[in-house]
Amino acid sequence: MTRTPRDPQDDTREARLKAALRANLARRKAQGRARAGTAQETTNEQHGSEMPPSRQVPGNEE
Repeated sequence: MTRTPRDPQDDTREARLKAALRANLARRKAQGRARAGTAQETTNEQHGSEMPPSRQVPGNEE
């Protein structure tokens, strides 16, 4: 079997797609962290600084 030579333009396209996917992943992770931080702040404001008893883990009291 003989491979056909690759077009150099394919390499640049793949590089651009790889960079775009990486940037998208980083953006989504940042958004997730921001949402998690906002949700935690909202929970703390509603319930005070301590977790409600239903969410506490036994043996983890301070």
